[in-house]
Formats: sequence, structure tokens, C-alpha cells
Amino acid sequence: MADEITKAQVAWPGGDMIFKKMIRKEIPAEIIYEDDQCLAFHDISPQAPARFLKRTADLGLKGYRMVVNEGSDGGQSVYHIHLHVLEGWQMNWPPG
Repeated sequence: MADEITKAQVAWPGGDMIFKKMIRKEIPAEIIYEDDQCLAFHDISPQAPARFLKRTADLGLKGYRMVVNEGSDGGQSVYHIHLHVLEGWQMNWPPG
């Protein structure tokens, strides 16, 4: 986790983000869904044994957590709005 904190603290909001490179197909991504307004892909560094949730009823899940990291103190390392969908085990509060 310390590595993620370091990345967040040195990330540049105006930089050429990894997401932009994935959208332009400059780097590989395990794409789950794509249309002209949305791109969904598997996390390259998953924090839970999660899979993308199209419809939770289809997967029979008991629950999941949606996380948005905002700002360097919030652990944001890629300055582009995105959600992390985590599931696969009982999660605690506070997280971490």
C-alpha cells in the first residue's frame, strides 16, 4: 500500500494517464465492455478478488463495495474519475 501512496503523492493531474493510453489502445487492457461512451476493464493491480459487475443479480453476490479515491491523501494515483468495484470477501470498516 505504501507504493500506492507514493504514486498518489507524485501523480500529476494533467499527465498522460494510463486510462488515456488504454482508450487509445497504446497499452494492453483486458477489456470487458466498450462502446462510444464507456470502457470497462479488469484492474491491473486488483485490491480484491473482484470481477466487473454488470448485474449483481446475475452473479449471486452477497455484496460489493464501490470505491472512488480522490486526491493524493485519498490514494488517487490516476487523475481521471473512475470507480473500483470490489467483491469477493467480507470487507471491514474502516478500510485498509
